[in-house]
Amino acid sequence: MSKLTHLDAAGAAHMVDVSQKSVTTREAIASAEIVMLPATLELIASAGHKKGDVLAVARIAGIQAAKRCSDLIPLCHPLMLSSVDVQFELDTVNSRVKIQARCKLAGQTGVEMEALTAASVAALTIYDMCKAVDRGMVIAAVQLEHKSGGKSGDYAREGAQHA
Repeated sequence: MSKLTHLDAAGAAHMVDVSQKSVTTREAIASAEIVMLPATLELIASAGHKKGDVLAVARIAGIQAAKRCSDLIPLCHPLMLSSVDVQFELDTVNSRVKIQARCKLAGQTGVEMEALTAASVAALTIYDMCKAVDRGMVIAAVQLEHKSGGKSGDYAREGAQHA
């Protein structure tokens, strides 16, 4: 098992020095879902919410969150993201919104945390916008689906779907 990179030999937290790492193209895809009442999902799908287009606001929130990840997660490096994309799939069978966030850059460290943060904040934004009609929503399955680039190579969650 690998050692934890954010702890030094004495066990103190520190920011990892990436100055000697090679610049490579790096990409990460994360996902989340938010389960809700069918009526809430229909409200989102029909764009009938009085607060406006829920998915458009959640998309912007996810993009902004990825850009601000180092402000939210201690010891994350501030990154110059070249691309952030947040997509939604309305699953009427399971009454949920599936969220996929993709982050990309050419840099010295990975973008997994940025993708995970984007997916999480997009789900939180959907919850915030819809809580007046459905407080029982559940945010679930926040996870890394895929990552590529860097010394550690590629990772794909078993069964993960990504384009």
